[in-house]
Amino acid sequence: MNTLKQGDIVPNFEALDEQGNTIKLSDFNGKKLVVFFYPKASTPGCTVEACNLRDNYKVLQEKGYALLGVSADSARRQQNFKNKYNFPFPLLADEDKTVINTFGVWGPKKFMGREYDGIHRMTFIIDENGIVERVIDKVKTKDHAAQILEQ
Repeated sequence: MNTLKQGDIVPNFEALDEQGNTIKLSDFNGKKLVVFFYPKASTPGCTVEACNLRDNYKVLQEKGYALLGVSADSARRQQNFKNKYNFPFPLLADEDKTVINTFGVWGPKKFMGREYDGIHRMTFIIDENGIVERVIDKVKTKDHAAQILEQ
């Protein structure tokens, strides 16, 4: 896994969100951006994490952050996830793993003794100039907004 690190310039990326809109990194020029990667929409941990960000969205916005969720789920699955939980931020349907590979969050994982490749739950905080300010690799799903807001 060749994961982006603090100080790295984020390569421009482009992907479709849950509604088929094209989202690019350049859309967020001049804004702070939180890109959070999660393994699978509508699973328990991913739901808790995204709901925590939804519940703290106003505070995150007040601090100047835009949010973008990313997984390899289909647009339909992302749309269902977003509608069910009322998420106010876009969810990228990165089925071809373009954004996932750009950030380097795809790699070997272990679960219940089984090894497989998958998305690592990680969050990248990107500054106004497109540079990685911070990487959160030990995401606390129930308290993720607090992790983002601590400096």
